[in-house]
Amino acid sequence: MNVGEDVHICKAKVKKGARVSSNPSQTSAVSTDNGEVWLSGHDLFCERDDRVLFSGLNFELSPTNLVRIVGPNGAGKSTLMRILVGMSAGYEGDVRWKGEDLHRARYDFHSNLLYLGHQVGVKGNLTPEENLNWLVPEASRDEIFDALERVKLRGYEDVLTQGLSAGQQRRVALARLFIEKKPVWILDEPFTAIDKYGVAELEQILVDKAVSGGLVIVTTHHELAVDHKTIELGGQ
Repeated sequence: MNVGEDVHICKAKVKKGARVSSNPSQTSAVSTDNGEVWLSGHDLFCERDDRVLFSGLNFELSPTNLVRIVGPNGAGKSTLMRILVGMSAGYEGDVRWKGEDLHRARYDFHSNLLYLGHQVGVKGNLTPEENLNWLVPEASRDEIFDALERVKLRGYEDVLTQGLSAGQQRRVALARLFIEKKPVWILDEPFTAIDKYGVAELEQILVDKAVSGGLVIVTTHHELAVDHKTIELGGQ
């Protein structure tokens, strides 16, 4: 889009998702309204290549929240993720961690954060066990094997990751969810390349994290069948 053309201002809003159980035998009580604020954005504005991605974006996110960032392709979902984790300074407005400017609170925030980007972030010339040793060097062998068991990769720990399917490579990255004890998860398209059975399992993992007092933020085109907040980009 060239300067001088009509620029579409991406209005953003926060809305509560409907309460639906992800498991017919158990209702997961994910909170969508909590008095304590962990991560907040105030009047955020961002543009790329003379195109406004979002403007006037405000939100307050709390422990026990499961948050889904949605919008059409190009609306700025991954850009917002990078802003929230401190990987991009190309925006206006304020992002705060427990009331403190994110830049000043960077160390404390990152010590509480597990971020999985859109790319799987694993090395093809390493095995799943070696990848997790590299990504989480403090993890014990038992913890790594237990995590691989949880993501149904037990028995593949010695196979080079480049020989695994796309879904299995994604599961190697997701195994970190069971190893790193971080209260905040920010996950960019975690359902990519996961089959329908894996989707249901991962959805329940996200719910369990929120119910236990964590804050979970995801971008996904997958409709979450559980209580959640929605940050919608690109809405009119």
